[in-house]
Parts: sequence; structure tokens; C-alpha cells
Amino acid sequence: MTTGFEIQADDRKHISGHRARLRHRILTGQGHALHDHELVEYLLALAIPRRDTKPLAKQLIEEFGSFSGLLVTDTDALKNVPGMGETSVAALKIVQIAALRLISEPVRTQPILSSWQALLDYLRADMAHLSHERVRVLHLNSKNRLIRDELVSEGSIDQAAIYTREVIKRALALGSAAIILVHNHPSGDSTPSRQDIAITKDICDAGRTLGIAVHDHVIIGINGHTSLRSKGLI
Repeated sequence: MTTGFEIQADDRKHISGHRARLRHRILTGQGHALHDHELVEYLLALAIPRRDTKPLAKQLIEEFGSFSGLLVTDTDALKNVPGMGETSVAALKIVQIAALRLISEPVRTQPILSSWQALLDYLRADMAHLSHERVRVLHLNSKNRLIRDELVSEGSIDQAAIYTREVIKRALALGSAAIILVHNHPSGDSTPSRQDIAITKDICDAGRTLGIAVHDHVIIGINGHTSLRSKGLI
């Protein structure tokens, strides 16, 4: 007859062996073949070494829809999941931060207009899965290199505020030669609204009188993006 202790010991042995196999695949270049829940499982195992993290990993993927959806989920929402503590949440968030740092390197080190696809990849990774609207302004120097990537506002699921006066005032303070406006549509549809078009025209007009160019206004959605310049709206 087995005792409860023996069952727990067997479970620990099974979990240890499973994690060792995951680790081996990661270290031997086979990590690309891991399922999304296996990636999350191993991350959580680093934060919760004495627990079988596979069920929690599968639950997180299911609840937040995808691996990318999980990584960009709000910290508070992750903490509200039973079994998730600060260390577990931090384990997921450091992956998001590292991924964004890697993707954004061309944006930070090369002229923006010559690394446009890298910029779009970075913006989609950072904003496409957000459940609320975020507005940011990219400030560029005369060589179109990034001076500052600034968060202007974060709003509800419907809208976030952006004010022409504040955008131009900040551009003057930073000595920006040009700016790129960016925001996301939580609905997933990147089609510009009348308000998006109107505020873009206002900022373009204000910037023009002060020698500040508006290169574009990019709207990010989960299914793609829209450039107001490519649409002939700037």
C-alpha cells in the first residue's frame, strides 16, 4: 500500500523529470518546438520550483487567449489569477520587457524611416493586444533618429485623450524636428475614426507653423495597422 508521502514523492520525481526534459530541449536548440503552455510552464517553474506549473500555464493561456496575449496582460489582471504571485507575474513580465527591448533595437539605433517595418513590429508587439487605448508620440531629430518614445495617455476601452497644444509643446521642449503619432484600437479594427483624422490634421497644422513635421499617425489593431499618411489623410 502506498502512503500519501510516497505519492507526493513520485509526483515530485515526475515533475523534476519533466522539467529536465524541457530544459534539455531549450539548451539544445529545440526550444522553438515547445508549445506555448510549455514555455509558460517553464517560466513559472523558475518562480514556483516546488509546484507542478503545467495546469496553471494551460489555464493562463486559455484565460488570456494566447501566449502574446498573456505577456501583454495587465499586471493586476495576472495577480488576480489564483496561484499567481508577484514573483510569477514578474517572470512573465521580464520576458515581455526583453522581447520588446530586442524588437525595438533597430528603432532605437537607426533612422526611423529606414527601419519602418521594425517600428511596426515593435508597436504591434507592445500595443496590439491591449484592452485599453494607449497614445504615444515618437520624437525624432533632424536625421529622423529617435529622441524619445513617450506615452501621452492611456484611456478606457473606447478612447484616450490627446491634446494638440500638449503634443506641440512637448516637441518644442525636446527640440523635435518631427514626430510620429501612434495609438491602438482595442476593438482590433485599425480603421481611423473621424476624431483620429481631425486631431491628426490639427497637430499637422500646428506643427507646420513651428517647423515640426508630422511624418505619420499609425493606428495599431490586433489584425494589422493603418498609416494615415499612406491613406492620403496627412
